[in-house]
Amino acid sequence: MRDFGYTLETAMADVIDNSITAGASTIHILADTISENPWIAIRDDGFGMQKDELIEAMRPGTHNPLAERETHDLGRFGLGLKSASFSQCRMLTVISRKDGRMNSATWDLDEVSKTNRWEVLVEEEPALQPATEGLGDHGTVVIWRKLDRLSTNYRDDSVKRAAEINAALSGAEHHLRLCFHRYMEGARPQLRLFLNGRRLNPLDPFASRHMATQIGEEERLPLTNGEVVTQSFTIPHHGRVTKAEWEELGGPEGHLRAQGFYVYRERRLIIAGGWLGLARATELTKLSRVRVDIPNTMDADWKIDVRKASAQMPPVVRERLRRIVERMQGTSKRTYQRRGRKLTDEANLPLWSRFQRDGAIVYRPNADHPAISGFLQSLPEEFRNGFRTCVKLLGAGLPMPALHADMLGGAEKVQAERTEFEEIAESVDQAVGTLLSTGMSENDVLQVLCSTEPLTHHRESVRALIAGREVNR
Repeated sequence: MRDFGYTLETAMADVIDNSITAGASTIHILADTISENPWIAIRDDGFGMQKDELIEAMRPGTHNPLAERETHDLGRFGLGLKSASFSQCRMLTVISRKDGRMNSATWDLDEVSKTNRWEVLVEEEPALQPATEGLGDHGTVVIWRKLDRLSTNYRDDSVKRAAEINAALSGAEHHLRLCFHRYMEGARPQLRLFLNGRRLNPLDPFASRHMATQIGEEERLPLTNGEVVTQSFTIPHHGRVTKAEWEELGGPEGHLRAQGFYVYRERRLIIAGGWLGLARATELTKLSRVRVDIPNTMDADWKIDVRKASAQMPPVVRERLRRIVERMQGTSKRTYQRRGRKLTDEANLPLWSRFQRDGAIVYRPNADHPAISGFLQSLPEEFRNGFRTCVKLLGAGLPMPALHADMLGGAEKVQAERTEFEEIAESVDQAVGTLLSTGMSENDVLQVLCSTEPLTHHRESVRALIAGREVNR
């Protein structure tokens, strides 16, 4: 039971599932990491349990997974409380208050191992247990002690042990904000979640409230055991959000891993990202995300595991989602390609030309750009061939392997070097003169030069150069 594969965050999420099923609206995750015997507690304001209900809840395997359950029930096997807790600790205590009475029961695996008997200990004074002071008229506290799985490296060093446990709690925060975000959203959220007194904000992986997010229509697939509802989202390009927003949307593993399907069981996240074998994760599709909602009546069809952290798609759903993936990938690619459309727009006179040759995409400096051609014309004849050779060498010397590696690691981090206008003013002045000599208007010259990098951020400086040339005419 200790080795189903839980992490701290999935174990916490499984316990929180029970709180939500019990009608909790506020859940506190509390931790004492600095004492000699550290503990973690999850306290809710749910319905609570009487003594007989508590003893039954402490029994491993309390539910038949095939039995019909309420739509709000996030459990399945009746194993979650015990298996999730034992994956992190050797001592589990549950305190619950209902109808004015507080009851408490404890599993201590050291005692079970010593006696070889599965006998739960009923506590005589539950109010003396940690984290009970905030328990209201009804609710439940789950306490983990003997945290052997969370302090494996520094059991004899309390300071380092506390740092290790705190780091694990910090890492779990992102998962919980994502896993239960649909319960935590809105002006009157169904759930408020706190970590050591600090309220956690929901993390919407679809950025559905952002004006630049492209949202598809809901699609419904009625099946024998319930209805699968899908909806596609193309999140904003990194140029449309702040750096903090972009990094949060990408999560700890980045946007390549975060693209794909987000499968929810009764609005609780089961699978976060990945194409489940229907497509490859690529840089051009990393804006694509698909929300898939399934009811708890389809657990067996989707092969939901004990941890509620993995699932397998039924064949009929797989075919429907394959078509959605094909459509979604086209939308994501177009979003990125629009950002690069100016590369092929001759009216914008880019510094780099983009063209195809023998099936490959080639970039090279645009010798027709007025900054380059104007400077070329200002050179003495004997230096012009040498300058042309330097420009070709620059294009041929692009470090493509390094660019590929950097783009795969995060395209949004690859940027052109920002330059001060004074460094390029002479070349820009040459370009202004070249364009004005063709009869182009001042506004058109400004538009052409400032439509591409590096002059997009120097519009007023270019305008001043143009005005200066007109005065000197």
